[in-house]
Amino acid sequence: MSPPSPPSSPSSPSPPSSSHSEEERKARVKDAGRDSRLSFRKFGEYQLRREYKDVALEKCAGAIKDFAECAQKQGLMVVFSCQKYNRGVQDCMAIHNSDEGFEKYKLEHQDELEKRSSLRG
Repeated sequence: MSPPSPPSSPSSPSPPSSSHSEEERKARVKDAGRDSRLSFRKFGEYQLRREYKDVALEKCAGAIKDFAECAQKQGLMVVFSCQKYNRGVQDCMAIHNSDEGFEKYKLEHQDELEKRSSLRG
């Protein structure tokens, strides 16, 4: 027989890495649940929107990197000191992640949208 393991005390904090991964797991489960509640047509549009946003993030990677570097250097003063870089990210995302641009993207990928909608049903 093995000795009983000591009871874990509720006051001892869990390691940050395990709580962080637990939060990520919960977010993925929540996102998956949200996906399953979407209608078939909306699910296809949702997937296309996610792809469109990923493309926009790739196109704006330079602006995002500049803002991240400024934020690292400035710490709590990021709000005041990095406004120029934040504006750059916002402007870039407004161009590459706009509703009008998504409508064009959706038209260009209409076949894919129909295929995803039919696969879901």
